[in-house]
Amino acid sequence: MRLPRLRPIDIQRPLLPRTRAGQRRAVQAVMLLCVLALLPATWMFTVADGRLRTAADVPRTDVAVVFGAGLMWNGEPSMYLANRLNAAADLYHKGRVEVVLVTGDNSSHLYDEPSAMRTYLTHNGVPDARIVSDYAGFDTWDSCVRAKKIFGVDRAILVSQGFHIRRAVALCQEAGIDSYGVSAVDHQDALWYYGTTRELFAADKAAVDALFEPEPQFLGPKEPGVARALADGR
Repeated sequence: MRLPRLRPIDIQRPLLPRTRAGQRRAVQAVMLLCVLALLPATWMFTVADGRLRTAADVPRTDVAVVFGAGLMWNGEPSMYLANRLNAAADLYHKGRVEVVLVTGDNSSHLYDEPSAMRTYLTHNGVPDARIVSDYAGFDTWDSCVRAKKIFGVDRAILVSQGFHIRRAVALCQEAGIDSYGVSAVDHQDALWYYGTTRELFAADKAAVDALFEPEPQFLGPKEPGVARALADGR
């Protein structure tokens, strides 16, 4: 029995430039894409350069802004958020700030970051009258814009983890707040690696926010909470 003759498989070669000039242009295009991809992160690092301090050497100012970082199943602050709040309480007790503005997500009655943050701070010795809550800090840009436009914050110490603090400083600077960043304690666990990787992509959104300056998801009327807390303290 004679077997049918098999035809050779036609394997298509990848469409690559065959000339040196074409290859050079392809390499240049790849390099340009890499540069463009790194521009947002470069901008973020440049803006935040010289504005990251410790609790001991950060310039004294009236307000500390603490960004939300998630709650546990029982409604208490996550480990990362608790570390941010510990750093803010330390700033208050050392006399570096007078008021703490907690900003986070309260998009439903089942999830309330600012209230959990306030409770944690009061349990750590920060008077309730010195805490102001922003319930519509749905992301970093919203928190910065609302701190400026709604609460009248012109200068602040921002508190977050190291992987996020540069973006927070850069965005608050763009929102018109003279900002310094203090990093809370980091734990190099799976969540830390996730947060660090996420910042590579978040830098792109931050650059877009800074460029186009979109309105927050919810703006609303001005609130005198920060001014009142400062006046009561003095």
